[in-house]
Amino acid sequence: MTVETILAFFAEYGMTMLTVMALLFCSAFFSGSETALTAASRARMHTLESNGDSRATIVTALITRRDRLIGALLIGNNLVNILASSLTTSLFLGLFGNSGVAIATLAMTVLLVIFSEVLPKSWAIAAPDRFALVVAPIVRPFVVVVGPLSSLVNGLVRRMLALFGVSLSTETSMLTAHEELRGAVDFLHREGSVIKADRDRLGGVLDLGELEVSDIMVHRTSMRAINADDPPEVAVRAVLESPYTRMPVWRGSVDNIIGVVHAKDLLRALAEPEVEPQNLDIVRITQKPWFVPDTTNLKDQLNAFLRRKAHFAIVVDEYGEVQGLVTLEDILEEIVGDISDEHDIEIQGVRQEADGSIVVDGNVPIRDLNRALDWNLPDDEATTIAGLVIHESRTIPEERQAFTFYGKRFLVMKRVKNRITRLRIRPADDLAASAADMAV
Repeated sequence: MTVETILAFFAEYGMTMLTVMALLFCSAFFSGSETALTAASRARMHTLESNGDSRATIVTALITRRDRLIGALLIGNNLVNILASSLTTSLFLGLFGNSGVAIATLAMTVLLVIFSEVLPKSWAIAAPDRFALVVAPIVRPFVVVVGPLSSLVNGLVRRMLALFGVSLSTETSMLTAHEELRGAVDFLHREGSVIKADRDRLGGVLDLGELEVSDIMVHRTSMRAINADDPPEVAVRAVLESPYTRMPVWRGSVDNIIGVVHAKDLLRALAEPEVEPQNLDIVRITQKPWFVPDTTNLKDQLNAFLRRKAHFAIVVDEYGEVQGLVTLEDILEEIVGDISDEHDIEIQGVRQEADGSIVVDGNVPIRDLNRALDWNLPDDEATTIAGLVIHESRTIPEERQAFTFYGKRFLVMKRVKNRITRLRIRPADDLAASAADMAV
């Protein structure tokens, strides 16, 4: 092929080839913009907008009307793709005759897939926020011009889908704000950007509205209380020996709570002249008890604690029967984990054995076990690990009975009356160890 032939070829078809290349570039721009703008973080854009970035303001405005944005970009993308394919077909028909249609189809498929779809979208998804900030000022005028046509198309699509009983809502999100936050935190934890402790704290905040007071309260069977009819010195000794600063006071029965005594009030009373433990009136220094329903969610209870500037409440059921007590510290521990000070009594509720199994007291809350061991045992139907075993087995198990559920093997080690007090837990696939448990 001579130089004159090449020059003649480009003179005749050069403009068409340049036009096709320009259209491929436009197609790549539309594809990358669609990916970047739909994947851009609204929270990140809000932060940049607050810092005065005008491009972030444009991005926020565009993704607020996501259906209009996507429709406009798709219209632009399809227009340039169709035009590029038509020009290429016309060019190849002139060069190769009728076989040019097949050659043009193959060539454009390869070019569009590689340079107009995979490449720009891969680039955009690698850094969606940065990509979106760059393309937003260019995309906005295009959306303004093509937006009305996009809205018309979207309206037509909605009416067609309505004929099949499908309703599209632009206002209702499939996920709540809490679910989106929880999913983002879990994803970032798996990616290694958020450590487990931070994930647990953020999850604890999000869970407050889903948990009830009954899920975290100190049950009445474990509640320390003072009998108002006991000798005064017995009550004083009970308060001073207790690791808690507040204790309920009852008379007649535990369901009849008449007050709450604070250790500071007791010490102030004992510091008064002529007051000894033998003649102290414990009822006189008690504070009025505050009763709360066991169905109150933790978010409301936390707000109530803060509003009343209180730290302690008695939990009752719908019949007014005392179920236990809850403190402000109990709720805070759902967020930050266990809070211990030098006066707390350390209770070994969870113990790691040499064989890899976990020995757990029956009254250990499921949530605490999940948080400590990064498990996912359900806590919807039961609060404690013993309650979970009873719920799943549909019976009160005997000692040495074993059950397998949720990927774990539960062996009842000790039972006192109708209460499971100790369990051994190991992975369900540890068959040799499970067989050894059953043989004991």
